Amino acid sequence: MTTGFKLTRKGITAALEPGERSLLRDLFSDVASMLEPETPAQEDPLAAMIGMDTSAELPEDPALLRLLPNGVHGNDDDALEFRRLTERSLREGKIGALRAASMALEASPLHLDSEQARHFARALNDVRLVLGSRLGLETDEDAEALHSITEPDDAQDVDDYLALVYNFVTWLQETLMKALLDTLPAD
Repeated sequence: MTTGFKLTRKGITAALEPGERSLLRDLFSDVASMLEPETPAQEDPLAAMIGMDTSAELPEDPALLRLLPNGVHGNDDDALEFRRLTERSLREGKIGALRAASMALEASPLHLDSEQARHFARALNDVRLVLGSRLGLETDEDAEALHSITEPDDAQDVDDYLALVYNFVTWLQETLMKALLDTLPAD
């Protein structure tokens, strides 16, 4: 039986069905593949060390742009320069979190320490950003329409099935965030 994340004596814990684990592994892998740079790492050791990528460009894929948004608004040249200075390390950090979350899925039930929980939350968020982009989620009305699809029998097409996955990932992320909030001091 699937349970959301809860704070327990063993850490942050959840029980997931094998199919749900497989789905999450596939989603984490798909998003990590999207984030793999198209160009090899910079040959200049200093540029590689600081994560600089002189070939970085604005992503054409709207989902990838949601994962890697412009860091500067209103000035395309500055935005591109900022992207070239930061994008490679941002990609690597996101890929690392997705891989760490995928590895955490090997345990059953799932027990996360605070660092694993942060990686898992980051991975779930990136999956939601991609799914939201693919589903055209832009407004509160769009979100309400997605959240109205709750049963597999309600799904009529691919977008409806993606909405079901989006809702599952949203629910899982919400339970994880509540469990993480429970770890904070009660001040």
